[in-house]
Amino acid sequence: MRALIGTGVALVTPFQKEGAVDTEALTRIVNFQIENGIEYLVVLGTTAESATLTSEEKELVIQTVIQANQGRLPLVLGVGGNSTAQVVDELKTRDLSAFTAILSVSPYYNKPTQEGIYQHFKAIAEASPLPIILYNVPGRTSSNILPATVIRLAQEFINIVAIKEAAGDIVQAMQLLQYKPAHFHVISGDDMITLPMVLAGGSGVISVIGEGFPKAFSDMVRLGLNRKVDEAYAIHYQLADAINMIFEQGNPAGIKEVFMHLGLSENTVRLPLVNVSSDLSQRLKQFVDAFPL
Repeated sequence: MRALIGTGVALVTPFQKEGAVDTEALTRIVNFQIENGIEYLVVLGTTAESATLTSEEKELVIQTVIQANQGRLPLVLGVGGNSTAQVVDELKTRDLSAFTAILSVSPYYNKPTQEGIYQHFKAIAEASPLPIILYNVPGRTSSNILPATVIRLAQEFINIVAIKEAAGDIVQAMQLLQYKPAHFHVISGDDMITLPMVLAGGSGVISVIGEGFPKAFSDMVRLGLNRKVDEAYAIHYQLADAINMIFEQGNPAGIKEVFMHLGLSENTVRLPLVNVSSDLSQRLKQFVDAFPL
């Protein structure tokens, strides 16, 4: 799927100070991505604080993004969970007509075996009307989708088209790239190693830092895809400190602080998340003020 090449961003859910979903800010953020070179948008991923949204709020976020996007970029929807039956039911009942693909996280908390992970995604593949991006993020799920399991799924189900690989392990990423079927995309889910993964053969990234600095980060990825290594690494090192800072005290608290300093949204997060410290906020402000947007 060519729609998955380049830079996608995992959209935040901006909240007003009193805690309600801020649809005006979300519209501004969507336009900011589109106007600055992002290739596709990911709705209701981890960065959206999906775990704290009600069903009604999730629908509000979806409709706000669809309306703001106006068909300009491909949209990917996060549909995942640790109950296989619930994920399958959502895929069968939700209107997915506005979306190009779904992003589905490996089951968390349950800690399934590799066979359990395979059977989970087998059921999803058999139910989904859209192409599927697997999402491997062991730091959040407590289980790693091993390359052999990914390759097995990619070979057996033509609608499993990609993986967002966020194990932070460049060796594991290279194993995926070495053995994947030709149709299958390996997408970075780790901003710091996005460029090395692209240069090794990856298709791009689903990014957090990219939504704060969309022009620079998407330029970096395109340079990498075009094998312009020195130019790409120059941008990587410009952004490296910011990548570290936005994850220093948790995601999306860091990137929401960036949005506040950019004037796009409030920095409100929902418990159990809390705002970043005043020291980190000041360091992020200094970076934003100095960065050539």
